[in-house]
Amino acid sequence: MSDSSEIAALKASFRGALRSAEALAALAPRIEALDPHADLPAEELDVLSRITAAHAVASAALRGLVNTMKARRGVEAG
Repeated sequence: MSDSSEIAALKASFRGALRSAEALAALAPRIEALDPHADLPAEELDVLSRITAAHAVASAALRGLVNTMKARRGVEAG
């Protein structure tokens, strides 16, 4: 039998990871347009730092939850 709170947590964690991935993807045009011979403005670095940190945290949280779910089922985490 499934645990409804576990499934709800999985859905919420997955949505968080998707939202952070969407924010990262939204930066693609700005990153691709960067001049390789120009210095990157501090504001761009701040945006990149914030969004990549959010994505890393959301992805790690999702992975941790999935590994917990696997462990509960006796499946090796990986």
